[in-house]
Amino acid sequence: MLKSLTTTAAALLALAALPAAAQNITAPAPTIPAGITVESPKVHGASLEGNLEGNALEREVMVVLPPSYKTNPNKRYPVVYYLHGFAIDGRNFYNFMKVPEAVAKAAAAGNEFIVVVPDTLTKMGGSMYSNSVTTGNFREFIAKDLVQYIDSHYRTIATRGGRGLAGHSMGGYGTWVVGMTYPEVFDSIWAQSACCVSPRSETVESATAMAAVPFDKVDGSGFGMRAGLASAVAWAPNPQNPPYYVDFPIKDGAVDPLVIAKWANNSPLAMVASHIDALKSFDAIGADVGDKDGLIRDDTMIHEELTRFGIEHDWAVYAGTHTDKIGERFADVVLPFFAKHLDKQ
Repeated sequence: MLKSLTTTAAALLALAALPAAAQNITAPAPTIPAGITVESPKVHGASLEGNLEGNALEREVMVVLPPSYKTNPNKRYPVVYYLHGFAIDGRNFYNFMKVPEAVAKAAAAGNEFIVVVPDTLTKMGGSMYSNSVTTGNFREFIAKDLVQYIDSHYRTIATRGGRGLAGHSMGGYGTWVVGMTYPEVFDSIWAQSACCVSPRSETVESATAMAAVPFDKVDGSGFGMRAGLASAVAWAPNPQNPPYYVDFPIKDGAVDPLVIAKWANNSPLAMVASHIDALKSFDAIGADVGDKDGLIRDDTMIHEELTRFGIEHDWAVYAGTHTDKIGERFADVVLPFFAKHLDKQ
């Protein structure tokens, strides 16, 4: 189903800079290769407490352990945190990406990792990996609650040098914003087909349509509208404006420039100039996008912005859509990238 909706989703992205993924994605469970162990603990999100949307505080996390984890109890491992996209939960993203097979392939090449896939699905379809009193502080959840849990429950290399951060689509967006906000936590980052890179704007007509969606009709409002609403509640929350607890980008019949400014404040492209030291502090940065992906323009823009400021990074445009090569590239490009840069015991 994910592949069959790629063209439609990419078109939406090209028009509205929204995460490309089908709604309610399910994917079959992957084969677990010999020696690989998969656990799925629930991690409490202290950073999510009090969120006005009522999003769950206990978050399932898929944890994939390499072959020697059970047989070598004295060894510690680097960790790659892998962030999912919009309208899919962590388990189904892990399924679709065949993460256990990728971990086994890396191990066969002599590179063992723990790979962690957290679930950040919200009532609107996605957290946008942002800090919001409405949605919950998901940016902080990743960088603090999740990292602390993994370091305290597994034999990790519990330093910045032992942690990598990657993600696809909304997760690629999350990689940029979590990385720039908490550079001291992660050594290296890789953004696959990141969405929502450039500042988003609205017309009077589109802003009015967004504000007119009944709260109980969000799920049926269409992929693009649902993603727009998820972005709005993450980027312009208002605890005094129920039921959405958001400021919509329309006021007195005109587009509200303050709301648009709040949205822009969450744009990775806009953040680069004020986060140069953070970006230059990473051991390595990588990003890629398919040549048939509706996000190619935005992702090329952040590549060019990094280049403008002299920030070294790996960059690739490959033959593909938004989804058809991402699992393959996670195994063959992203994990080998982290193997070159993360600390090993």
